[in-house]
Amino acid sequence: MTKSNPKKIIFIGLDNAGKTSIVKCLSGTKKLDSFCEIKPTKGNEIISIKISDSEFNIWDLGGQESFRKEYLSDFDRYIFGCNKLIFVFDIQDSKRYELALQYFEKIINLLEDNIKNNNIKISIFLHKFDSDLIKTDAFNKKITSLKDKIKEKLDSTDFFYQIFNTTIYAIFEKRVTE
Repeated sequence: MTKSNPKKIIFIGLDNAGKTSIVKCLSGTKKLDSFCEIKPTKGNEIISIKISDSEFNIWDLGGQESFRKEYLSDFDRYIFGCNKLIFVFDIQDSKRYELALQYFEKIINLLEDNIKNNNIKISIFLHKFDSDLIKTDAFNKKITSLKDKIKEKLDSTDFFYQIFNTTIYAIFEKRVTE
């Protein structure tokens, strides 16, 4: 990949899902106190990073309702040139699973309608999967149900996707869930 052709990665999801924290980790932030100062992303922020010989433009899309509506109404503008879409679910906010799933489904439907973007790879981050969580049966059932609903929507598409458990607990970690 050349300097003039960085890959475009979009982080999208509800507000407070942890998108900006993940992006900070990917861009090399290691000072823990900088994570205490994170403010909600207003609109979108684009961060350019280089990892080895690869360059990336990471789009961090604010998740507040007014911004979500804008992204949906002008989706082509945001998705244009995207190589990877990462949808972030906050697994510790089970009261908003349905809202997050509805937003996720709208995004997937728009991707399906946009034929030229069928080659986008999709990652789903089940975020805040922190090691200090008590993994009770009830918690595990909620996560399994969430994964099943995500898979149900994506299995009916031609998109390549992966689901990961993620955390910034040890800066940033991602594990394949299957």
